[in-house]
Amino acid sequence: MADPGARSRRAALALMVASGFAGLGYQVVWTQQSALWLGFEAAAVLAVVTAFFGGLALGALVLGGRVERSVSPRRWYVGCELAIGAWGLALVVLMRPAGDLVQHWIGAEPSSWWQWTVSFGASFVLLLPATAAMGATLPAIERLAFMAGTQGGIGDATARRSIAGLYAANTLGAVLGVLLVTFWLVPALGLARTAGVCAALNALCAIGALWRMPAEAAPEDARGEPSSSPASIAPSPSPSPSRPASTSASTSTSTWWWFTGISTLPRTMLMPLALSGLLGIGYEVMVVRVLSQLNEDTVYTFALLLAVYLVGTSLGAAVYQRWLLGREEARLDARLPAALGVACLLGLIALWSAQALKAGAFAWFGEGFAAALGVESLLALAAFGLPTLVMGAWFSHLSAQAHRHGIGFGRALAVNTLGAAVAPVLFGVVLAPWLGPKTVLLLIVGGYLMSSTLSDMGASSVPNASGASGASSAPTGSTAFGDRRARGGQGGTSSPASWRRPWLWIPMASLALLGWLGAPLAFVDLPEGTHLVSHAEGSMAAVSVVQDGQGVARLRINNRQQEGSSASLFVDGRQALLPLLLHPGPRRVLFLGLGTGATSATAAQDPTLQVDAVELLPEVIAASPRFTDALGLNASSLRLVAADARRYVRAAPTRYDVIVSDNFHPARSGSGALYTREHFEAVRERLAAGGLFCQWLPLHQLDLDSLRSVVRAFLVAYPDGMAILASNSLETPVIGLVGHRDPEHLSDAGLARWHERLMRVPARRDGRGLADFGIEDEFALLGSVIAGPGALAAFAGDAPVNTDDRPVVAYLAPRLVYAPDSTPKDRLFEVLHRVSVRPEEVLGTKVPDDNLRLSAYWLARDHYIEAGRSVRPVADPGAMLALVGAPLLAALRTSPDFRPAYDPLLRMAVALSSRDAATARSVLTALRDAQPARREAAEALRAMEQ
Repeated sequence: MADPGARSRRAALALMVASGFAGLGYQVVWTQQSALWLGFEAAAVLAVVTAFFGGLALGALVLGGRVERSVSPRRWYVGCELAIGAWGLALVVLMRPAGDLVQHWIGAEPSSWWQWTVSFGASFVLLLPATAAMGATLPAIERLAFMAGTQGGIGDATARRSIAGLYAANTLGAVLGVLLVTFWLVPALGLARTAGVCAALNALCAIGALWRMPAEAAPEDARGEPSSSPASIAPSPSPSPSRPASTSASTSTSTWWWFTGISTLPRTMLMPLALSGLLGIGYEVMVVRVLSQLNEDTVYTFALLLAVYLVGTSLGAAVYQRWLLGREEARLDARLPAALGVACLLGLIALWSAQALKAGAFAWFGEGFAAALGVESLLALAAFGLPTLVMGAWFSHLSAQAHRHGIGFGRALAVNTLGAAVAPVLFGVVLAPWLGPKTVLLLIVGGYLMSSTLSDMGASSVPNASGASGASSAPTGSTAFGDRRARGGQGGTSSPASWRRPWLWIPMASLALLGWLGAPLAFVDLPEGTHLVSHAEGSMAAVSVVQDGQGVARLRINNRQQEGSSASLFVDGRQALLPLLLHPGPRRVLFLGLGTGATSATAAQDPTLQVDAVELLPEVIAASPRFTDALGLNASSLRLVAADARRYVRAAPTRYDVIVSDNFHPARSGSGALYTREHFEAVRERLAAGGLFCQWLPLHQLDLDSLRSVVRAFLVAYPDGMAILASNSLETPVIGLVGHRDPEHLSDAGLARWHERLMRVPARRDGRGLADFGIEDEFALLGSVIAGPGALAAFAGDAPVNTDDRPVVAYLAPRLVYAPDSTPKDRLFEVLHRVSVRPEEVLGTKVPDDNLRLSAYWLARDHYIEAGRSVRPVADPGAMLALVGAPLLAALRTSPDFRPAYDPLLRMAVALSSRDAATARSVLTALRDAQPARREAAEALRAMEQ
């Protein structure tokens, strides 16, 4: 007959896999949902991880004792799984209104401490019903697995109480959850439906437990004690000297158990359990932070890092179960944390060589989406592989030790997860910006080595049968550090020999040497001829400024080139001026995203405007004066706000005439949330009557499928939406989507209205004029329009709308980063060939002459851009004229108003006049005839004749 205990044990492992899948699936979903109101995915990761571990700890602490004393832990497990699923479904409905409430609670311009306090506190409270139930399921399934082992009658009870197998199965499920949710479920189903899948798994776990797991504990356990006795939960060869069995028995009420749960833990276990959680999650947080400077920082990046971390810990638990369980405990107490310190030290060394490893891996794997993900996985493996293997073994060992001390799994888990809950705040928010990643990682390694040292000292002080100091005859589990104090100081003294052991002093010496000589873990690519101007570590990112030999400075966030530099004022300035000029008379303007500050500072040069700029990273705000000062932009009137753009739009009390959103990289962490329908609708509510919104989109960083999803989302909020070009650049094309709060925004004044609008522009503080930004007349302004609302709707087609629940762009855009399948100019030409605009959509008039002139201008613009498709600039004006002369003259003949063709031809002709007078005269004559209203060509001809 089949062994019922074996069936139950297999069922317990299956339940742990499914529960792990659901748990990490929820974490992925809740992290992305929380990022919508926390403002940045890195912040959401820290907040959700803290909330997760905090809830697990509280659940294990409050409910774990009841579960472990219950005669029917199956009922507890089933109830908790159903509670997790129910709250997971409830959050599908509650998350958005709760997020809106938290955003208003945080406020538009919160202090840093208030923002982090509310973010962490709100995440904890919002997720608590589910996470607390998760914390209680672990002691319940452990108890059920123990009961299944008792059913099978195999081995002694102590061996059966190891949780390493369950831990490995749960972690395997977590790995599957992270990968499948990220790469398949969320892109295909969205966040809400993915949460529904996780809730269905919770229900299946409940059904599986009812079907396969024992209903009640046996009348007597393996030691012959009633199964409801606390002693039966953690049988050991003899009562622990630091916690007699009677101590547990006297704690009869759950309230007292909750109140004294941690305080009654033996000091032999309290510190290592807490440290294993604190340092383990701290190491994860810091490695993720360091690798964000080398990886692409997409939704896939964090999933791969977490998957590697989880696989390592799962394998470590399996290794402990297979080879280390039952070995000499005194040695493991000291040597496992020492081995973990050495492993983390090697992981730290791997981080220093990560750039070379990445370059070599790409040379080996080649290009492509799969290859890029493989390289990111390899970097994660180098940093996480060995440390997480030992982490899994050490946690399994500590859990086994806790049982031998008479400590229930719930309380052991509570202490471990409390340490883990503190780690994101301590390491990610406090220590990393203060000390830098290198120092923090060295402190983590030192913490492991110190733990090993104290454990070894404790082992040396345990008296043997003859009263001598030694570990050979110590009671099982009594060798962890602090045990001598727990026994009232009896027997032996601390031996300084532990410091002289090679497996301790060599890592300690290496740690000191790396602290002294090791370079900071700040990766900033410095091409030849460049140097680092500044570097700042923040709580969410590292911000640096790099300058080349020509004095051109560039801004980098996490070592990635950002849009804008001290040499890109022309395009950056146009991204401010075009939206402002398309509004009839703005007074208050908001910029979402600061970058170098050139765009918002260009707008601030208008003395009639009040300009606000919102930037998430304070380090970017601190770096912006380097750029604005170099560009001669007086930014003293610009009001800078350190806040999240999404939250500020919802919480700010001010209404704006114009809101301009920066061209955020769509693949980067959290940026996709700034291109959703919900965000566009919130921006519309922040506009004053007649207000205008412009969303810039970096076509050189955006694939066309993602662009169509963004356009559809934009048109839901702005049915009158149009598209404009920031410039005629082919290498870095930027498209702007422009919409109005009130659809009836056009008059019938035709071109005259726009001419009058330009005439009303006041003198600027910096002395520059509109012509310095290529906006000489109304044709230059309106000539930037490339698509009307009808053409945009046709272009978007049936593409999925990018929404908060289904973040299409966050999952599509990274594929272009990992494996570009087209060039920016190719994508620009495809867009231009598929969209169009009618003069009536812009002018609001049927004046034939105005319509014809504007249509001709657009046609000339398209010919001009097309002509540049295959042209590579050369320094010689004669050679350049031979390349572009004919197409530029054709564009000018199509529209005499098209200055972008007139001006370069004039410059080339003047440059040629001294060495090729005939060619120069021919070009100047053609210019004079094509545009007789302009005098430059005629004056140049007269100068040649003199």
